[in-house]
Amino acid sequence: MTEDQIIGLLSSNIIYLLAAVLVIVIIFKGIKIVPQSEKYVIERFGRLHSVLGPGINFIVPLLDVARHKISILERQLPNATQDAITKDNVLVQIDTSVFYRILEPEKTVYRIRDVDGAIATTVAGIVRAEIGKMDLDEVQSNRSQLITRIQESVETAVDDWGIEVTRAEILDVNLDQATRDAMLQQLNAERARRAQVTEAEGKKRAVELHADAELYAAEQTAKARRIQAEAEAFATGVVAKAIQDNGIEAAQYQVALKQVEALNALGNGTGKQTIVVPANALEAFGDAFKMLKGGK
Repeated sequence: MTEDQIIGLLSSNIIYLLAAVLVIVIIFKGIKIVPQSEKYVIERFGRLHSVLGPGINFIVPLLDVARHKISILERQLPNATQDAITKDNVLVQIDTSVFYRILEPEKTVYRIRDVDGAIATTVAGIVRAEIGKMDLDEVQSNRSQLITRIQESVETAVDDWGIEVTRAEILDVNLDQATRDAMLQQLNAERARRAQVTEAEGKKRAVELHADAELYAAEQTAKARRIQAEAEAFATGVVAKAIQDNGIEAAQYQVALKQVEALNALGNGTGKQTIVVPANALEAFGDAFKMLKGGK
């Protein structure tokens, strides 16, 4: 083999080797392995051609170019503070934080340049608008409702950018010193009013309980009198029935019995006692003893 043949063979081998290397390079250029947390925006001749998702993807080498590699992880905007005026003309400072992620990179890269800045400006405007619809008390007490309204408004505003707002948080609501002092005075006045109301209600309750006690005592006294009257009426009825059944003798018997009981009580008293009675009383006592004896 001559020298020229050897040179020609080497040249042809080098060409084949270069061709093989070129083929290998082209093949590798046509394979795109996209990480799980990213999406690739593919351009062909400077125009949007496709969006590659996570995994192995194939493109046309030299024609298709992965122009943008977009992370689809959730992102957090830097905490922002903006002034707002409530419906009752109170100046407040709202600290906000927004989380978002990119769902459609082809919209994000071709419709908006500074995504973070655009979202921050949108959130600031929406926060001011929503705060202006509410009184200060509503802002402080209905924070969750305010957050929901802000998130819904932001989602609607950024929908054309291929972005999803996952969370919107209001970290703090700050007031100027003058407003804080006024609120403190109002709080102290409200506490004093509640204390007075509580004291008045206690006094009212005490009066009601005292009146209930007096009413109960009066009811019990009336009940006792009624029972006593019923007992006396019953005794009178018994005596009347006895008189009706036995005539005047039953009445005389009752009178004699009372006279004897009175005499016994007087005789059983302490000390020496002298009892002077009329003559007709002695006769009455004698008749009473006869009746008692006869009754027995």
